[in-house]
Amino acid sequence: MLMLAVSAVGMWAWTPDRSRIELDRKYGGPFTRYVEVGGTSLRVRDTGPKDAPVLVLIHGFGSSLETWTPWAQSLSTTYRVVRFDLPGCGLSEPDRTGNYGDARSVALTSELMDSMRIAKATLVGNSMGGRIAWRFAAAFPDRTRKLVLISPDGFARPGFQYGKAPQVPEFMQLMKYFLPRTLMRMNLETAYADPERLSDSVVDRYYDLLLAPGNRGASIERMRQSVLEDPVPLLRQIRARTLLLWGKKDRLIPHANAAEFLASLPNATLVTFPDLGHVPQEEAPAESLAPLETFLAR
Repeated sequence: MLMLAVSAVGMWAWTPDRSRIELDRKYGGPFTRYVEVGGTSLRVRDTGPKDAPVLVLIHGFGSSLETWTPWAQSLSTTYRVVRFDLPGCGLSEPDRTGNYGDARSVALTSELMDSMRIAKATLVGNSMGGRIAWRFAAAFPDRTRKLVLISPDGFARPGFQYGKAPQVPEFMQLMKYFLPRTLMRMNLETAYADPERLSDSVVDRYYDLLLAPGNRGASIERMRQSVLEDPVPLLRQIRARTLLLWGKKDRLIPHANAAEFLASLPNATLVTFPDLGHVPQEEAPAESLAPLETFLAR
């Protein structure tokens, strides 16, 4: 009876990969193409006037280019908006090199811009994507017009120390085989100040795309390779005008970190959203977009 019960639970929780072809039909969308960058195929969505100032949008951990959809729809009337899935996220392939470190992500962003003939852009990044964006700005100051960081990662916090890979529990390996949708919802709710704003369609999208072939393994490897270094020396090199957007009720990267960024960035301003969490672009798109549009128009 015990063996039967365990087998039944295993069959209920077993979560195979989804077909990449079916996922592409569902989430590919117009203005989507696949670009070979650094030996890996990246899904890219390119909208807006091609001769307009360029915005490059970089999503956070476990997310995809869809996190920017409400913003992109508004911004594309004035700007060329380029958003892409990092390797092993969304519908981009896992990185064929197996390298998910920050230096690799920055290099891929630069190579993608090269392939799209983009000399200079405003970099916009959320969470992990914010860390990639500010590291890009430090590495390529001549290619960075402005910088927008939404709840950016970079400073040490519990579980993430400088120079030390975070401990990824072995049971996380089970995620490659068992991933109930309810667990996905629970994880996503921590990114919202008000979980009631998290729609079923958004949960479905995160869940479906995490089940793309290879994405779960890539996510585990990205966690293992997320080694932080003291960001202050790099941040102090950045001269681009910078906008920080942060939800006061962020439960993933605390709003208190904003003060550390402000103290280290030479030319930064902060806008705080009192009632929003870690992903303001999803939780309240119109409210969070307003200060960005003002910043870009200056």
